[in-house]
Amino acid sequence: MALRLSSTRWLFAAGVVLLPIAAASAQMATQSPTIVPGAKPVTVERIKVHSAAIEGNLEGNSADRDVIVVLPPDYARNRTRRYPVVYALHGYSIGADQWTKEIHVPASVEGAFARGVPPMILVFPDSKTMHNGSMYSSSQTVGDFERFISHDLIAAIDARYRTIPRREARGLAGHSMGGYGTARIGMKHADMYGAIYMMSPCCLSPRTMARPEGTDEKLLTGLASPAESVKLNWGQRAMLAASAAWSPNPKNPPLYLDLPVKDGKVRDDIVAKWLANTPLAFVDQYVTPLRSYRAIGLDVGSQDGLKGDAQGLHEAFDRYGIAHKFEIYEGDHVNRIGVRFQEQVLPFFGRALATK
Repeated sequence: MALRLSSTRWLFAAGVVLLPIAAASAQMATQSPTIVPGAKPVTVERIKVHSAAIEGNLEGNSADRDVIVVLPPDYARNRTRRYPVVYALHGYSIGADQWTKEIHVPASVEGAFARGVPPMILVFPDSKTMHNGSMYSSSQTVGDFERFISHDLIAAIDARYRTIPRREARGLAGHSMGGYGTARIGMKHADMYGAIYMMSPCCLSPRTMARPEGTDEKLLTGLASPAESVKLNWGQRAMLAASAAWSPNPKNPPLYLDLPVKDGKVRDDIVAKWLANTPLAFVDQYVTPLRSYRAIGLDVGSQDGLKGDAQGLHEAFDRYGIAHKFEIYEGDHVNRIGVRFQEQVLPFFGRALATK
């Protein structure tokens, strides 16, 4: 999720706020990682992956997903070698293409390899939807993006590339909404991954704020089809994305979702559904799976509005004695993510994942 601290507003949802949002903008300016002399070029491929889990969704999101795959420098030359894989999830309102630009792929990957990170395959799936983001959740309205990431995508990559097709050699990472997806999927599908890394995850817990504006409710309920959300602003589309993911309703056309407010009044039943989808609400149920990881990483910027929630997840891990790496680094929500990806995230997986 792209966030400018200078223009931040909050997505209000029936007395709680879950998503820090900003006005829609072009490519985020992020700090470039250090160029490493002598770094060897990687190979970048763009493929389509069909997901049965996304078929038949009520929004009309395509089940054929764009995926960017980065292969290590020696992949084509060393035809008998198999590699660990890291799946990296983008944030809200951007897709895989913009995500790779914000973290300076391929330069950041080439630099990490040149600094000694063991070669690995990197996979960047596109989970942008009709309302700008799937929340990596399971919904008849949006499609089951949780299963797409945790099963369909892995099966397709293992079938197409020379991976090490086992949990210990597979990692999951993500930033903002992708960090939320990493927390959610990482807890619920620990049998599929050996290590996870959450970069500035959003949506970990609700925070009491204010009720949504009545004008927003009128605009959202007045849409004739999901496609019409393109005319809404960034925050209004984020409200629809969260509702479609966490409070879907196949009996409520044309958007097939329930907003957490109706006629200006809070809907406690819908708010309860949203809260049930926050990792700090369900982390207690996944202590044993979390303990099975070879490594867990979590970070957040010192000037990021999501810092408090990241600290809350860190404290929950500590409470249960779940081994993990937690860091508050100097920065805001987006400015250093390319540097972090090269200097922290990829070395983390290089140490954590099996290479044979």
